[in-house]
Amino acid sequence: MRWETQRLDLDEPTTLPGMPSIRGLLRSVQVPEFPGLTFHEVRARSALNKVPGDSAMPFCYTINPYRGCSHSCVYCVAGDTLVLMADGRQKPISELRVGDRIVGTEQRGTYRHYVTTDVLAHWSTVKPAYRVSLADGTELTASGDHRFLTGRGWKHVVGAMAGRDRRPYLTTNDSLLGFGGAASPVAACEQYRRGYLTGMVRGDANLKVYRYQRAGRTHGDVHRFRLALADVDGLIRSQAYLAMEGIPTDQFEFSGATGNRRAMTAIRASSAAAVARIQQLIEWPVEPSRAWQRGFLAGIFDAEGSRSQGVLRISNADDEMLARTQDACTAFGFDAVLEDPGRENRVRTVRLRGGLKEHMRFLHLTDPAIRRKCTVENIAVKSDADLRVVAVESLGLDMPMYDITTGTGDFVANGVISHNCFARRTHEWLEFDSGRDFDTQVVVKTNLAEVLRRELARTGWTREHVALGTNTDPYQRAEGRYRLMPGVIRALAESGTPFSILTKGTLLRRDVPLLADAAGQVPLGLGVSMAIWDDELHRALEPGVPTPRARLDLVRALADAGLPCGVFLAPVLPGLTDDEASLDAALGAIAAAGATGVTVIPLHLRPGAREWFMAWLRTAHPELVPRYERMYARRAYVSAEYRTWLAHRVAPLLARHGLDRQSGGAARGADGAQVTGVPGDEEVGFPAGSLPTTGLPGVRPKGEPDAVTPAPGPAADDGGQLSLL
Repeated sequence: MRWETQRLDLDEPTTLPGMPSIRGLLRSVQVPEFPGLTFHEVRARSALNKVPGDSAMPFCYTINPYRGCSHSCVYCVAGDTLVLMADGRQKPISELRVGDRIVGTEQRGTYRHYVTTDVLAHWSTVKPAYRVSLADGTELTASGDHRFLTGRGWKHVVGAMAGRDRRPYLTTNDSLLGFGGAASPVAACEQYRRGYLTGMVRGDANLKVYRYQRAGRTHGDVHRFRLALADVDGLIRSQAYLAMEGIPTDQFEFSGATGNRRAMTAIRASSAAAVARIQQLIEWPVEPSRAWQRGFLAGIFDAEGSRSQGVLRISNADDEMLARTQDACTAFGFDAVLEDPGRENRVRTVRLRGGLKEHMRFLHLTDPAIRRKCTVENIAVKSDADLRVVAVESLGLDMPMYDITTGTGDFVANGVISHNCFARRTHEWLEFDSGRDFDTQVVVKTNLAEVLRRELARTGWTREHVALGTNTDPYQRAEGRYRLMPGVIRALAESGTPFSILTKGTLLRRDVPLLADAAGQVPLGLGVSMAIWDDELHRALEPGVPTPRARLDLVRALADAGLPCGVFLAPVLPGLTDDEASLDAALGAIAAAGATGVTVIPLHLRPGAREWFMAWLRTAHPELVPRYERMYARRAYVSAEYRTWLAHRVAPLLARHGLDRQSGGAARGADGAQVTGVPGDEEVGFPAGSLPTTGLPGVRPKGEPDAVTPAPGPAADDGGQLSLL
């Protein structure tokens, strides 16, 4: 057993299930975020793992925050599910990207409140689909494992009262929380633009033509259009819509900020043709279309609307404007009332009743430009929307589903609160069996940062390079729950220890500020692995891993932060991803993302991974089975002949995309390719010396472990067998 470094002498020792001789376990936890998966939380005695002296690895120590890897999807919703963004707009979940600002919730006293949070990870899979129908007409398509927040807590879409599938699940006695009634995004057609300009110009602009006497000269005609706003968003949209109609305008500073007023910016036009055209554009239509009415409501709301203290109102003194506003609201089924406070200037208000659900429906239908009026930040989660569950039905088919990880652990989907998405499948580790344990057990070293600081403070520590991600991914989705890496990064940097991180998890983006600070203290290297460029193949083989494009977005973010980042294009799958077009597309995208290096590694099939992959291959690509059986008959590595062939194919592509000249990439001929930009490249913060090669960048000699697994995430093994991915 390899548990010695995780022992803890306790008066009342605890053990891992089925392992009575192993001490150090604090507790075994099954949390709702990871149904079917058990976290074994331990107090480790050691954080630094010494690499065996006979290993060819260019680093001496590794750190593994987790034993196992949770990179396979469980929770998921359909790609067209609308997610509420921080600015009040909605975006299909399939179009979200890591770093997007969206809305989550947090508990404050009696109520949850809406707050802004970040998308930390985004990925896709294919799952059996269920439709959840609510009383207000809202429909949600999700997997059976997905959870929604009800008045009775979080509940899965489907479950059971007893047995292995026992868990809280939705019934017709449940009501979801949120505002419901999500509306589709607005398309800014020609009628919408005219309506918007009508609301904006009639609501807040100065538009007139007048004549004045000039002594001794002919009368002067003045044509004037001016629109001044404190919110530049509405001004920019108005200027753009006018330009689309052939009306140029000048922008200028209208008034500066004072103690109690914001600065104002304005646009203007003074030609007769421009003013005449604007007057024509804002004429009242005889029979306004729905698109015109949406635009009109957006324009008048930007010009004269407000939303505060739970009230949405639009104010004006003109009878026609107020009537048109109320008529447009009524056309879309809003309960809009006219309120007259009896002011001398005759300013009255059209107020929208119905609370947050009607406010959000109004904003999503109309899409105003001024987004500060559209947020839900700090509003309590309470609504009179009828979100009773009417039905939960299996659709009888598998559908592409999308997942995200957020900073708050939840998000708003189609107007209801949806749980943060995580993954369940693990890798074989330690000596658990490779059946159900392969899927359900992960060890978490809860005191890792504390132990690491103690080890780094020893007088004998010589600040040798430490590598993370060589056994298990430190940014697997469990990191979103346990947040071990910030403590590890700080401990290494503050001790003056150079380190590198290899990951396929976009959660690393959360720690970019920390890594940027660390790079100013110690040599730092970063690597992102990307196995498959083809989306369909990625969904089949890596259903729980962020998409290649999401990982390239991570590379781009690291490059933008001034941090070095190499990319592992691994594993290359014989007959599936080793054609020139696939390799060229992948390497081109890697170069465009700003990677400081690239390493190409062919598929390695070790026991455990071999059985899983071959089972998939027999179903998905049976024609390739004989070839793979020959290639991997008695070994885990491809033959030297294949490596040489792949090296000849890769070398000119590296040169084509400049990756053989950049600090992180090299292709120095098929027989002498050198790895840089990954562990071994001093120029990007790795220790001196590069990985041995046999004609292909990134491939170690036969017999040296190269455990590049084909399915989600890195294998875990502290017994001296180190893997790069």
